[in-house]
Parts: sequence; structure tokens; C-alpha cells
Amino acid sequence: MKEKLQKIREHAMAQIQSAENLNTLNDVRVAILGKKGELTSVLKGMKEVAPEDRPKVGQLVNETREEIERVLEEAKKKMEAFVREEKLKAEVIDVTLPAKKNQVGHRHPNTIALEEVERIFIGMGYEVVEGPEIEYDLYNFEKLNIPDGHPAKDEQDTFYINKEILLRTQTSPCQARVMEQGKLPIRMIAPGRVFRSDEVDATHSPSFHQVEGLVVDKNITFADLKGTLEEFAKELFGPETKTKFRPHHFPFTEPSAEVDVSCFKCGGKGCRFCKGSGWIEILGCGMVHPHVLEMCGIDPEKYTGFAFGVGLERIALLKYEIDDMRLLYENDIRFLGQF
Repeated sequence: MKEKLQKIREHAMAQIQSAENLNTLNDVRVAILGKKGELTSVLKGMKEVAPEDRPKVGQLVNETREEIERVLEEAKKKMEAFVREEKLKAEVIDVTLPAKKNQVGHRHPNTIALEEVERIFIGMGYEVVEGPEIEYDLYNFEKLNIPDGHPAKDEQDTFYINKEILLRTQTSPCQARVMEQGKLPIRMIAPGRVFRSDEVDATHSPSFHQVEGLVVDKNITFADLKGTLEEFAKELFGPETKTKFRPHHFPFTEPSAEVDVSCFKCGGKGCRFCKGSGWIEILGCGMVHPHVLEMCGIDPEKYTGFAFGVGLERIALLKYEIDDMRLLYENDIRFLGQF
């Protein structure tokens, strides 16, 4: 029995010494001292020992257990100390390092430009109106004086869902819907996403944003349109900004015009930004065509109006001197973080 206990002790000491971690050490404890361990098996065999030898054998078993438990505890403490030391080394805090900055989100350049445009027109008494991006051909084209076969449909080639439903090419359908309600006078702007079948390049995208405006009331003239857009340009680009109206054609306005503003970079002298002309084109406008008023249930003999439309991305590109429209949609933090 003594030899058996000696072998168990030597075997336990060897396993404890070779244990690599706390889990292995625990496995040794269970294998030697557990309910089914080697030392426990010896205790269960005490009934086979002669009665007069049992006290002596019991003492040997207890001494062996105590020694194994003591060595196990010492090994455990050493391992725990080592693990703790390694953890402290790994988690050490260098108080001389700069603090980590939280990255706080902010508004997109398009959003900043839109809020600026809305602020200007709300200040002039306009209402902001939104409409559906999936629109009927009736509102997107027909009610805007663009019937089937009209050349303007080719210019505004878009994405059709079926023959009657499409992705809107402009936010003008919002104007037609508001005019149909017959609540006059009307002073509104309609910002929103529009879609056209364009190739992606520095100045074009199949999806972009527009802000269109509409005023309908009695005795509205082209002078009102000109004064409104002059005020808008000065508020947006600075008080020294001048405007120039050039004759143009839009199916839903008559007369129509393109509007240029004096280059805010060179003051109209001519530079790379304005391509040497001193002027920058910003939007299209005109007096609402009488036929458009009629189709929307408004009497053109009593009421007149003007409309205008500006590309929101164009405003953002000009205002922040960005030379490639694609930068607005590439989600590059290095670019967006500048605003």
C-alpha cells in the first residue's frame, strides 16, 4: 500500500510540474483527488486492509493528499500570478498617448446646400412641398405641356416601370399636383431626387436632386421672377452677385430663360472657374405656359405665374468649388470630413 501511495504521489508531482495552464492543473486535481481519482480509489480499498493496519494506512493516505493539495495550490498561485502579470502588460495604459477622438457625423454637402436654399425661399414666404419619386407619365410630362412624341421626352429620357408609370425626371410634377388643388395663390419650392438615363461622369448622374419653384397669383410678371432670382442669387453667393437672363426654351414656360450669375470667384473678370466668361449658369426659369395652367384647372386669363428649377448638386459644386459631382456620392470620409 505504501508503495502504491508513493507511485501516486510521484505521478501527481510529475503531472503538476508539466501542467501548462490552470485548466490542465485542474484536470490533474480531478484525476488524483476527485471522486473517481486515484487517491480516492485507495481510500475505497481500505476495507481490504487488516483492521490493525488501517490507522497507519489512513495516516499515509492523508499525508499524501495534504502534500499533493499543497503542491497543487502553490502551482495554482504561481500560474495565476503569471497570468495576471501578462494581462497587466497587455492592458497597460500609456497616459502620454493622445486621447481617442469620437467621430461625430455631420450633414452632407447636398443637405447643407438644400437647407440654405430652403432658408432663403422660406424667408420670402415660400412653402416647401414634397411629392412621389415614382410618378405618372401624366404629371411628369403631359400636364407640363410635353405630350407623347415631344422632343423634350428624348432630352429627359428616364426609367419606365410601365407605359404610364416612371421615375420622375424633375420635381415639376409636385407643382402640377399643387395647382390641381386650386388653392391660390401658390408660392412653393419642391426639392427632391430625380432620375434620368445619363452616363456617370464629372457632371452627370442617373440620380440627382432638383429644387423647383412655382408662384401663381394675379398680376405676376417676368419682373417678379427676375427680382426673386436676383434676391436668391445674392443671398446664396453674396451681395455683389449680378444676374443675367438669356432667352431659352422650355415646353412648360413661355417666355423662358437661362439664368447666369457673375462669377463669385473673380467678380466677373474671368477666371478658370468661370472659363474666362465672368458668368456661371445656375438655373432655368420662365413664365408658366397658359396651357399648363389650363390643364391644372387654373384660368390663365385671371392668373399668371413663374417657375424655375435648379440642380441641387450644381449649387453644392459651385458653392464649395467641387470639380467632380461623383465626389458627393463616393462616401469618402476624407472628402466629406471637410464640410
